[in-house]
Amino acid sequence: MSDLPKSVESVNQLAVVWRAMVLDRAADADVRDLPGIAVRWADSRFAFWNCITLTDAEPDPESLGQQLGQAADIMRSKQQPGFLWLFEDLLDDDAKAVLASAAEQAGLEFAFPGVGMAGDILPLPEPVHPDLTFVRVTTDEQLLAYADLNSRAYGFPLEAGRDGLSGSTLWKKEVHAYLGMRGDQPVTCAGAVEADGRLFVALVATDPEWQRRGYGEAVTRKALYEGARATGLTRAILHATEAGAPVYPRIGFEPNTPIRFYGLKS
Repeated sequence: MSDLPKSVESVNQLAVVWRAMVLDRAADADVRDLPGIAVRWADSRFAFWNCITLTDAEPDPESLGQQLGQAADIMRSKQQPGFLWLFEDLLDDDAKAVLASAAEQAGLEFAFPGVGMAGDILPLPEPVHPDLTFVRVTTDEQLLAYADLNSRAYGFPLEAGRDGLSGSTLWKKEVHAYLGMRGDQPVTCAGAVEADGRLFVALVATDPEWQRRGYGEAVTRKALYEGARATGLTRAILHATEAGAPVYPRIGFEPNTPIRFYGLKS
């Protein structure tokens, strides 16, 4: 399978980055690497921090069904909802053919699509945007603004985003997290964090009132520019929602695998 190495890189990056993210939220977070399954579950109200992903390359259909069932059982044991992230290009044609029925049998329902992307794109020129100034997130107030932008962009209650980020030393110290400001109003945000020799882009969001103005692209470029300047890294990885995916090829990213997000059937 020609896309297999790229999809393996993408799922491995999720496992590395989300380990740090969920442990930042809860020292007793469920962080386990089981056969074919990576659990990264903070049991946070911020659903993105409650994550399970399948890690086997080219599982046979029977193994895929067993892993989906085990993942769903783990999800049912938690208080807060979250997602199973399934990187499609880990599956061969036989496994893809049974995916829909296996997910249904496990009690999972498709939530929304995404796409993994990567590129040897760094360093980038220092970005500018005529409407924006960029501010690195270093204070609790700025971090709450970052959280609120994500909640608005992804349709979460404000308290969910705040539960995911408030008070985080990781996001204020280790993530190159930036707000894009129109005057004194934060309107967009993006973060980049070093992970296993790459920069991983996380939690890019733009206030719905200010979308389609190039703000998300500009602030993502800023996070990457500063992250590369600090680390010297040249390769970057991200996982995009369908809505955000068109932004990133303009920066130089190339798709490496479709991602399917599943939740438990209600």
